[in-house]
Amino acid sequence: MTGREILHKMKEKAACFIATPVAPDKGKGKGGISKHITHGFHLVEGKSNHAMEDYLVSEFKHVDDNELGLFAIFDGHMGHDVASYLQSHLFDNILKEHEFWDDTESAIRNAYHRTDTDILKQSIQLGKGGSTAVTAILINGQKLVVANVGDSRAVICKKGIAKQLSVDHEPSKEKKVIESKGGFVSNLPGDVPRVDGQLAVARAFGDKSLKRHLSSEPDVVLEKIDDDTEFVILASDGLWKVMSNQEAVDSIKNMKDAKLAAKHLTEEALSRKSKDDISCIVVKFQ
Repeated sequence: MTGREILHKMKEKAACFIATPVAPDKGKGKGGISKHITHGFHLVEGKSNHAMEDYLVSEFKHVDDNELGLFAIFDGHMGHDVASYLQSHLFDNILKEHEFWDDTESAIRNAYHRTDTDILKQSIQLGKGGSTAVTAILINGQKLVVANVGDSRAVICKKGIAKQLSVDHEPSKEKKVIESKGGFVSNLPGDVPRVDGQLAVARAFGDKSLKRHLSSEPDVVLEKIDDDTEFVILASDGLWKVMSNQEAVDSIKNMKDAKLAAKHLTEEALSRKSKDDISCIVVKFQ
């Protein structure tokens, strides 16, 4: 099979993966064990001169006697193929880790590294681009495990207060680490800091040409879902560039429909002149 045929098969698989949550409810769904938990998403292509580079996962899945909510935003750059690959493979790789149930954090870290290695090995097919990622796994409606590389973000709302669960991996914050690997962080007037003058995040999947100076090490946090938990927002930086965490929470705190809440956030970001691709998932605990 040629490289072009392999890439076509991967894109077909990605399309099938997202079709599962989209088709029945047109962008929304709810848990089985936890029927009071609903989720919805919305994507908007940005006004930059490239095709949509964001991909997402938003679904519930039964594994043995457990119910997992799988939610993720993959924000591609220099092409969408790495983000598409992550959509098709990252959660599968996480769930294949034998220690997933006993040591979920280690399983996620191992799967992130293994997936990045696979992406780099397939750089001829996937191209030289990369992708950020934020993933959230809801286990039996009781525990949320969030991991991320890059600047896509997860924010939880409890009693009306926004709390960021992910970490924005900005080059300026990791300048010493990047320089210790032989790279540099540019800081030109009118531009954001960039790794080697190119990439505006310090951690990402792929990006083979920059990999010596980049990390795919995720930050991982476990959050208990209790009676104070109202909802979680996952979104690409197209939203967070123009809205603070608390502004996002305040704008949807009175909305019951998760899909409409996600759509409202993307529309609000557009009204604030965001020009980037915007992907947003809202998970409501009612």
